[in-house]
Amino acid sequence: MGGRVFLAFCIWLTLLGAETQDSRGCARWCPQNSSCVNATACRCNPGFSSFSEIITTPTETCDDINECASPSEVSCGKFADCRNLEGSYHCMCSPGYELASGAKTFKNDSENTCQDVDECQQDPRLCKSYGTCVNTLGSYTCQCLPGFKIKPEDPKLCTDVNECTSGQNPCHSSTHCLNNVGSYQCRCRPGWQPIPGSPNGPNNTVCEDVDECSSGQHQCDNSTVCFNTLGSYSCRCRPGWKPKHGIPNNQKDTVCEEMTFPTWTPPPGVHSQSLSRFFDKVQDLRRDYEPGLAESSIRSILQALDELLEAPGDLETLPRLQQHCVASHLLDGLEDVLRGLSKNLSEGLLNFSYPAGTELSLEVQEQVDRNVTLRQNLAVMQLNWNLAQKSGDPGPSVVGLVSIPGMDKLLAEAPLVLEPEKQVVLHETHQGLLQDGSPILLSDVISAFLSNNNTQNLSSPVTFTFSHHEEDPVLTIITYVGLSVSLLCLLLAALTFLLCKAIQNTSTSLHLQLSLCLFLAHLLFLVAIDQTRHKVLCSIIAGALHYLYLAAFTWMLLEALHLFLTARNLMVVNYSSINRCMKKLMFPVGYGVPAVILAISAASRPHLYGTPSRCWLQPEKGFIWGFLGPVCAIFSVNLVLFLVTLWILKNRLSSLNSEVSTLRNTRMLAFKATAQLFILGCTWCLGILQVGPAAQVMAYIFTIINSLQGVFIFLVYCLLSQQVREQYGKWSKGIRKLKTESEMYTLSSSTKADTSKPSTVN
Repeated sequence: MGGRVFLAFCIWLTLLGAETQDSRGCARWCPQNSSCVNATACRCNPGFSSFSEIITTPTETCDDINECASPSEVSCGKFADCRNLEGSYHCMCSPGYELASGAKTFKNDSENTCQDVDECQQDPRLCKSYGTCVNTLGSYTCQCLPGFKIKPEDPKLCTDVNECTSGQNPCHSSTHCLNNVGSYQCRCRPGWQPIPGSPNGPNNTVCEDVDECSSGQHQCDNSTVCFNTLGSYSCRCRPGWKPKHGIPNNQKDTVCEEMTFPTWTPPPGVHSQSLSRFFDKVQDLRRDYEPGLAESSIRSILQALDELLEAPGDLETLPRLQQHCVASHLLDGLEDVLRGLSKNLSEGLLNFSYPAGTELSLEVQEQVDRNVTLRQNLAVMQLNWNLAQKSGDPGPSVVGLVSIPGMDKLLAEAPLVLEPEKQVVLHETHQGLLQDGSPILLSDVISAFLSNNNTQNLSSPVTFTFSHHEEDPVLTIITYVGLSVSLLCLLLAALTFLLCKAIQNTSTSLHLQLSLCLFLAHLLFLVAIDQTRHKVLCSIIAGALHYLYLAAFTWMLLEALHLFLTARNLMVVNYSSINRCMKKLMFPVGYGVPAVILAISAASRPHLYGTPSRCWLQPEKGFIWGFLGPVCAIFSVNLVLFLVTLWILKNRLSSLNSEVSTLRNTRMLAFKATAQLFILGCTWCLGILQVGPAAQVMAYIFTIINSLQGVFIFLVYCLLSQQVREQYGKWSKGIRKLKTESEMYTLSSSTKADTSKPSTVN
């Protein structure tokens, strides 16, 4: 059995050796891409490699060698790429390059003759329309002609650039941009034309507006006026004309019709010569009315109404009911006339005022979306301009506010008419006040009007702010008490300056004139400031007060100047020459300067002397600055002079012996210096501080200090003067001596009379 197995194994070996060995003795099992070395080994062909150099087993393989991979000893050179092949490699020129020899491949750098290929020359149609081929190293690009750009999805295709919408804004603002293929043009807008030397169309065109109105290129008819606008024009109704119904104003096709003077006739059933004369003037204005006379007609009507209410004449004799009827008729008619005539006014703000207090503020504007505020002396109206426009009525709008203080004469005891629910609220709120009295007007009679006379349902509110004529009773009491005390003190001070010869000098003369001016001004203020019933008399009183108070302030200025010169020249030898100069100039200045200011004010606007409530200067048109201007200038100068004087005195006192200035003297000097501020009128600057939350407090301080100015004059210049006190002592002794002598004379006379009587015995 074992012998048979061994024999079989030997036979298998013999067969195996016969299958793996060819007739040359090489191994027939060598892997692909290899060659036989001997009967037992193989080697990879060039360009291939295996794990070992000699292959001894059939399981090994020969793999391709990538000669182009890094690191590599193969170098193809510039503008060439290495291409690996199965068992080999070759070099090829990069895209856009080719070998000069015309071959396709080469083996190494020494054979490299790669050079750029001019694709643009080989194929001129590489770039499509509006594009130009530009050769580059190894490639090419397409460049678009001016006015074109490369299409993002196709780099060979150029598309038109729309310069007008690209955000570059190439044209001047006066032109319109028109895009063309590859270009653009700047053409004048409608209503514009090229400026001289700038043709229409090129991209550097600059245009200017065509004035159709002056060049005759408009279609406005005789009822309108041509208004040039930028690039166009509009036709607006002439003054005194209005657009025909349904035709808008301010358009190219506007057609207008002439406006007339609104009808205003006397109220029926009222017989009054004063009222008839007023309406005769109105009818004269209406008969001679032309649209160009709108402003003068408004002035004439308001002046006539002002004169009527200032001197109502027989209107005051009418029954109360008829007076109320006349007042209502005048107010309603005045609104209608002003509303109609104002349409003929030029756009803008106008203000009118008249001696009896009648005032008008009105504004004329085209339709605009903004707020408007009209102000009178005691009233303010605020509203949105859209409310003024009447629906369906184009053209300018009018907003007006009229203050008629004289109307209160005709509205005395007029009943207060309210809606039922408001009447209930009024009685519940003011029940105690309404039981035994009738309503009283606390402000001027105010009338407001708009172009839109339908004011029942407005889209937004109209705000009115009224200021009453009421005065603070406490301030009034302080004023009258303070002025009364000042009058007494000023009288005593004036008598002292006149009679006390020991103190009479230049300074005393200044004190005396200041005291006299203040005394007369305060006296006239107390007895005549409210005398407003007679217009002429009230104007004279206002002028006199204007002069006296200006004179008082001028003497305050001279006081401050003399005080300054006295302090500056305490040690100067020629001090007497300064006194002589002051004596020569003080009277012409003290009474002449106020006279000049009064003459200029009275000559320019005499009707502004006297107000409906006070005989003083009216604040309209800045007339009150005829008094406030000089006063502000004087107290400013006085304050500066006073501070400089204090500085000079401080330096003088510091150079003296310290024993001279005792505590008592220092306090007296400080008190006199403070009182001097009041005497020189510097405290009038407190009037400027009457604003904001502290206005009421500042009003009280201002009133108290300035009403007691005469008290300070008497206190500083008389009671605190040692010479005056000594003179008062002499006068007191003389009065006591005279009284004693009179008593002794009376006693002696009575004794003699007793001794001369006969005795009687009972």
